[in-house]
Amino acid sequence: MFIKTIVKTDKKSGKRYDYYRLCEGYRIDDKVRHRTIISMGKLEGLDSKEDKKFLADLIESLIKGDRQLFSFEVKPEIEKYASLFANRIINEKLLDIKPQAEPIALPEASFENIDINSIKHEEVREIGSEWLCKQAMEQLNFKELLTNNCGFSDSAANLSLAHIASRAVYPASENKTAQWMKENSAVAGLFNQPIDKINRFKLYTASNNLYNKKDVIEKQLSTKTNELFDIQDKIIFYDLTNTYFEGRKAGSDLAKFGRSKEKRSDAKIVAMAAVINAEGFLKYSRIYQGNISDCKTLGKTIEDLAIHTSSTGRKPIVVMDAGIMTDENTVMLKDKGYDYICVTRTKLKNYKQVNIEKNDTIVFDKKDNPITLKLVEKQECSDTYMYVRSQQKAIKEASMNDHFSQRYEQDIEHIKSALNKKGGTKKLEKVWERIGRLKERYPTANKHYSITVTPDQENKNAIDIKWVKNTVKPKESEGVYFIRTSLNNKEEETLWTIYNTLTEIEATFRILKTDLALRPVFHKYDDNIESHLFLGLIAYQIVATIRYQLKLKGIRHDWRNIVRIMNTQKEVISTMKCKSGKIIMIKKCSTPTVEAKQIYDALGYNYNPYFMKKSVVPEK
Repeated sequence: MFIKTIVKTDKKSGKRYDYYRLCEGYRIDDKVRHRTIISMGKLEGLDSKEDKKFLADLIESLIKGDRQLFSFEVKPEIEKYASLFANRIINEKLLDIKPQAEPIALPEASFENIDINSIKHEEVREIGSEWLCKQAMEQLNFKELLTNNCGFSDSAANLSLAHIASRAVYPASENKTAQWMKENSAVAGLFNQPIDKINRFKLYTASNNLYNKKDVIEKQLSTKTNELFDIQDKIIFYDLTNTYFEGRKAGSDLAKFGRSKEKRSDAKIVAMAAVINAEGFLKYSRIYQGNISDCKTLGKTIEDLAIHTSSTGRKPIVVMDAGIMTDENTVMLKDKGYDYICVTRTKLKNYKQVNIEKNDTIVFDKKDNPITLKLVEKQECSDTYMYVRSQQKAIKEASMNDHFSQRYEQDIEHIKSALNKKGGTKKLEKVWERIGRLKERYPTANKHYSITVTPDQENKNAIDIKWVKNTVKPKESEGVYFIRTSLNNKEEETLWTIYNTLTEIEATFRILKTDLALRPVFHKYDDNIESHLFLGLIAYQIVATIRYQLKLKGIRHDWRNIVRIMNTQKEVISTMKCKSGKIIMIKKCSTPTVEAKQIYDALGYNYNPYFMKKSVVPEK
């Protein structure tokens, strides 16, 4: 149940005011609808969204006969409204529920004499991040997706959801995840999983079951995020990343030696292609052998784009980095009706500005550094090119050149000083060999130096080395790169805005690899490898759902920081001894911190999964 706000206008005064209705959701085919249960009026005295959410939950609890769950810290106004509307719903038979023997009333305050020295706090567990993920899953109707579309049983669906939430909050192996669920987290309780029954083998099974339904899950989540946030998929990003293995992986067909982006040439790798929209939501993924090149994966994946993006029939713009864009791929994309935008693999040499009379367009990056843009054209090519010069990039390239120059000069001096050292290289042929190796090691810096080696005519073993650095003029090519696109748009700022959103895919892979521990992989068998990677991708969808909504509210924390903030909220069991000899046991969530409340409020989520659970037992 939830409370819906209706804005009305007073006919006499013309003033606008809020009017409230209690509603419930229901599903017709694949679409969610809602119906009004009862009109609630203005609900005077309830100002915050949290109060109204609490009221709706309390009414639902009361009409179901669950009176103990909300027996703590209830405002008088909420008590009054909850009792009023719950009784009306029952008496007027607005819902099909079991009749109550007597009118519903909230329990009165309960007081006990307790021994304060007997108070103990036990089983303190993290719950904030897990509760955040659970509510995001409810937004996405994830459980209904698993049970209705994938055929999961209720128990299997809950275990899978607990495993996904665990991966998002505490990314680790199945063995460590099982330990964490048992000893540190309240995630098992949130998803109705018996803690003593959780083990790594069940988590392996949950991962494999999810991967077996990969196509259904990806397609449904892609559609759901589009509908939920009104996304059109006008722009998508395609990129390929890889992750390395620990171990020999002798029995794996996926694990191959290849070009590792983590510089782990000693380890086998596996490649993963991902299609992501501009808002950061995953649309489609595919796993390849580790030795496949970036440019060869696009053609294999592009066929599946249409069914994993919006169903409008309009094809999105494909944004890629330079490693994927080849002439063959541009032809393939055009043949299939896709527009694209990317950085060229090499700098253009023979080009001319499209409009000489037009001034260069200046834009600024996030740090207010200027970037120069101008449209240029290349002969015998129908694509549009844009010249981009970043002042900050130019400074960085110049700094790198200076760094190489310093090393070059130090090595020259080492060769020169060896001429006068015992055991140093003094023979003319060997000296030239050392200089040759130096030039080969620093080809960029070598262009700016002149070296002279002069043997002494009287003493053939005496050699003199002199070097001089030539005057280096600032290069106009420093900090310059070119963007290539098939779009007909001739506005530099528009093209720059489209391309600049490529940073979203970079953030995606950073979250996957670092925050969600997609690397390294310890599994031995291909089935488990694929399941491990796919579990990380599903967890990413939960993370993206949360971060996208937070960014709309101006909260731009990275995922690690969000988890840190939310982990301050704990679940704790407190026990105390009464004067009567009984033992009271209370399970309760701690009050969220100010920062955690800001995150909950921005998302429109509840602060607590429950308010208190209480039991009274005789003293042993």
